[in-house]
Amino acid sequence: MKLDLASIDPKALGKVAVLMGGHSAEREVSIMSGTGVLNALKSQGVDAHRFDPSERDLGELVRDGYARCFIALHGRYGEDGTVQGALELLRMPYTGSGVMASSIAMDKIMTKRIWRFEGLPTPDWRMVSSAEETRSALAALGAPMIVKPAREGSTIGLTKVTSVEQCDAAFALAAQCDPEVLCEEFVAGDETTCPVLGEGAGAEALPVIRIVAPEGNYDYRNKYFTDVTQYHCPSGLPEAEEREIRRIVVQAFRTLGCSGWGRADVMVRKTDRKPFLLEINTSPGMTGHSLVPMSAQAAGISYEQLCLWLVAQAALKL
Repeated sequence: MKLDLASIDPKALGKVAVLMGGHSAEREVSIMSGTGVLNALKSQGVDAHRFDPSERDLGELVRDGYARCFIALHGRYGEDGTVQGALELLRMPYTGSGVMASSIAMDKIMTKRIWRFEGLPTPDWRMVSSAEETRSALAALGAPMIVKPAREGSTIGLTKVTSVEQCDAAFALAAQCDPEVLCEEFVAGDETTCPVLGEGAGAEALPVIRIVAPEGNYDYRNKYFTDVTQYHCPSGLPEAEEREIRRIVVQAFRTLGCSGWGRADVMVRKTDRKPFLLEINTSPGMTGHSLVPMSAQAAGISYEQLCLWLVAQAALKL
C-alpha cells in the first residue's frame, strides 16, 4: 500500500491535539502511544500538543484553537464511541472510526454477532452473567475456554479456563471490568494480527504479523513490558493463508463501518488452517511494542509517515 504523503502540508493541518491518557484501564499504554505519536508528528513539522481528557475539559479544544485531534486513547472513553461523539458535537475532526463503528467494535459480543450474521468466521461463544452460566458455557464450548470482559482491551480481565474449578474466579475477574462477560471457544493454532488502513472500498490490509508468545501467553505484560514475545513480519505463513487472513480482515473492517485505521486479531486453527476473527481494535497501540507500526514498516511505511497520514485523514463522520 502506498500513502499519498506528497499532498500533505504539515503546516496546513493546523494545531493538532494528541489525545492520550484518559480514564480507562489502558491509560498507561495510551500515554506511551500518545507520546510516540506526538514526537512523530512534531518531527514532521506538525504543530502537535499533548492533551489528556482526564486532566482537561474537551471544550478547551475549541477554546485553545485546535483544528483536529489524533486519538491515541485506548479502551473505554476513548475507543468506544464516547469521545468520538463528544468531538462530533464540538465539530472537531478526529482520526479513526466514527461513533457507531467505534462503539460496536469495542463490544466484542456485538461485533461477533454482526460478523456471524455476515458469514465471517469467529469462534463460538456464550454471553454469561454469573459463575453458574460460566460453568454451563464450559460444558457447551469445551476446555480450554477463554473468559473475558465484553468491553475491555489488552487482555485485561482475561482467563484461559481449563477446568470447571476455574470458572468462578474467571467470571469474577472479568465481571470486575464489565457486567457483560464473554465465554469464547479456544482456537489452538497460530496467533496473528493484521492492520487495515483506509475506508470503504478503499480499505487495504497491511502485512500479517504472526505472534509467538512464551507458552502461548500473550498477556498484558508480554504485550507491552517484556521483549520475550516474538513477532514475525513477514509472517512466514503460506501465501494463500496470508491472503485469506487479509481478505477476511478487510471484510470485517468494512462490515462494522470502520474507517481510517484498525487492527484485527485472527487465530489460524492448527487442525485445518482455518482463520477465525477474534476482535478488532479501532484505536490501535502506537508504542514501541505495537503491531501496526511494525506491519507498516514491512510495507515500507515509517512510523512518522503513518502518523502524518493518519492525522491528515482526520474528519467528522456524522
